[in-house]
Amino acid sequence: MPRGRPGEGRDAELEAGSLAHYEDPAYYTATYARRIEDVAFYVGLARRARGPVLEYGVGNGRIALPMARHGVRVVGVDHSAPMVADLRERLAREDPEVRARVRVVRGDMRRVRLRQRFPLVVATFNTVLHLYTRGDVERFLARVREHMTPRTGRFVVDLSMPRVRDIARDVGKAFHAPRFRHPTAGVLVKNREYFDYDPVRQVLFVGMEFEPVGDPEGGWMTPLAHRQFFPQEWEALLHYNGLRVVRVEGDFQGGPLTGESDVMVWHCARA
Repeated sequence: MPRGRPGEGRDAELEAGSLAHYEDPAYYTATYARRIEDVAFYVGLARRARGPVLEYGVGNGRIALPMARHGVRVVGVDHSAPMVADLRERLAREDPEVRARVRVVRGDMRRVRLRQRFPLVVATFNTVLHLYTRGDVERFLARVREHMTPRTGRFVVDLSMPRVRDIARDVGKAFHAPRFRHPTAGVLVKNREYFDYDPVRQVLFVGMEFEPVGDPEGGWMTPLAHRQFFPQEWEALLHYNGLRVVRVEGDFQGGPLTGESDVMVWHCARA
């Protein structure tokens, strides 16, 4: 997933919220194992583009590896050292021809310059929600533009639709999820989430609390910070940073964006 030191200068709260969720690749993999609609969507895009594909927020390869298994070359950029290390371990277990199709670059997506153009550039699964300021967005979209092929290149990005139910939740109220066996800790844990929306920064802070059953003192919390981009705001940011919206969809099956959509999928070309 995404990454980099967010904001104008160092903000420890945002920095923790941009990285902590990705420090445990085993937990991340187990948590999103059933998220497959976006995988099929991006594999289809990649096959039609025929590659190579540049993926921002490649993480540990949840989407990049299926692309490569379908014959597409992928360059993946990510700032999380644990996720990149896990992806490299996964690649070592792949067939040589799949391994040869994937290049992994650890770095800040706002700054990495690859000196290569791509017919398809993607930012998957809320990667851009770790761009917390206008400056962050501008620097990132500048990198996107310079990596797109001039006339035919496409940039596709998915991000969650801001939901009033999330940003209006009671800060002190815990939302309980089912207990599960934590893949890294190896114990059954209670799982609670706390939501705190900062309306000035438009950042939704999520505290994911894990408490081993029978051991209330042994718990821990993982922070996650997601910038909330509203549809008209995101369209304006694309427009004023040299990108033209070709279409926007409200799911990974090509449906329209509506007030009930949970995700926004933006297809863009260079302006």
